[in-house]
Amino acid sequence: MNLSSLLTSLVIPLNLFAALLLLAVILFVTRHRKTAAALALSGLLWAGAWSLPATSLWVGGYLENMYPYQSAAQAPRADAIVVLGGYTAQNRSNWFLPSTASRTSARVERAADLYKAERAPYIVLSGAALDGGVSEAQIMAHTLSDLDVPAWATLMENNSLTTQQNGEYTARLLDEKGFKRVLLVTSALHMPRAVAIFRKQGVDVIPAGAAPQITVPDTPEFSRWRPSLLALQSSRSIIKEYVGILVYWSRGWT
Repeated sequence: MNLSSLLTSLVIPLNLFAALLLLAVILFVTRHRKTAAALALSGLLWAGAWSLPATSLWVGGYLENMYPYQSAAQAPRADAIVVLGGYTAQNRSNWFLPSTASRTSARVERAADLYKAERAPYIVLSGAALDGGVSEAQIMAHTLSDLDVPAWATLMENNSLTTQQNGEYTARLLDEKGFKRVLLVTSALHMPRAVAIFRKQGVDVIPAGAAPQITVPDTPEFSRWRPSLLALQSSRSIIKEYVGILVYWSRGWT
């Protein structure tokens, strides 16, 4: 487990709440009751805040809107489209709505749209096999084939396990192919960290991410102030991004 994942696991709402509650019980038994109450209340408030969609809309929405979404036809032209792997089998269009079955991912669909809009002649797919099997790059290549993108237009980087490796290994491939300017495709939430990584590698990168997912859904029953299990579950990804930004900055990767 890398440092970003470890820190994320420590501070995600339910984990931190459980840890603080356990510590509070120990302190209560040892007669440090005021400290115990403060810790228990802190954990409850942390989990409670992240159960509110309003928290995700504000904190996660800030990252998603750093690079505004634009249609494929509006995107500038480049030498290649770079797509980063990351839960490629998931395709929830809105984090506050249940997942729906889909054969593709928003990132791959976005890359196909950019290619068909003739924004770039090649698509570079980056991502290793997280489970030791087929790489994410290969999975994305197969999906692009189903979306009528020709195999000759796709290139694969099959070894990266982290965003930092995405940038490092893909930059080498881009240099080998003579690609100078690229459209970068990833989730809107992940885009700020990804852009910083690629620019640190000297790549002339243009953000062209998938559409934002942390948005108010068009359903009358939705309330940003009503606790939601989906909001609580999604908080892990938002917290992971902020932890990742901090860790990558501290290591000089961005």
